[in-house]
Amino acid sequence: MKLKQQIQAYVPYNAQEEKDQEVILRYMETFDNLLTRENEFAHFTASAWLVNKDHTKVLMAYHNIYNSWSWVGGHADGDADLLHVSLKEAQEETGLVNVQPVIEEIYSIEILGVPAHEKRGKHIATHVHLNVTYLLEADENELTSIKPDENSDIKWMGLEEAVEASTEPEMKVVYRKLNDKLKAMLQAK
Repeated sequence: MKLKQQIQAYVPYNAQEEKDQEVILRYMETFDNLLTRENEFAHFTASAWLVNKDHTKVLMAYHNIYNSWSWVGGHADGDADLLHVSLKEAQEETGLVNVQPVIEEIYSIEILGVPAHEKRGKHIATHVHLNVTYLLEADENELTSIKPDENSDIKWMGLEEAVEASTEPEMKVVYRKLNDKLKAMLQAK
């Protein structure tokens, strides 16, 4: 299924996702280069809510640019298979080899504001990430390693601990939503 169809088929969890879905679909009609950073205003990213096998912990990375504990993920960079992007980024940023989707469908969507910053000596203007999140899992006993150009620590945390560890107020809201969805999914089983 193509990315646009996946986003159209996605059932929003709350008002934030409903509005973000509407805006993302409008941007997809307006711009033809949302899969690359060539679009300096808005482009697609894929994130992973990377949980352990019993879904009681999430793997967080200490992100160097944001100076905060955060989920893992990255830019689409031309790849329309955002599940593939989230798996690749999760492996690259954590050193994990065995990462699998819990479900292959989109887990969450968000439009995330990114403040201006420096990256590799280049100024990056304020922009937005059209973010698609996937629920992935890995064995918490598997060896992890940092990706020095992006993060300086990696740690399995309890679900609530992960929210509290973030120093980004806007991301705490996202992480709480992801945890609420995870709890609801577990209760439905």
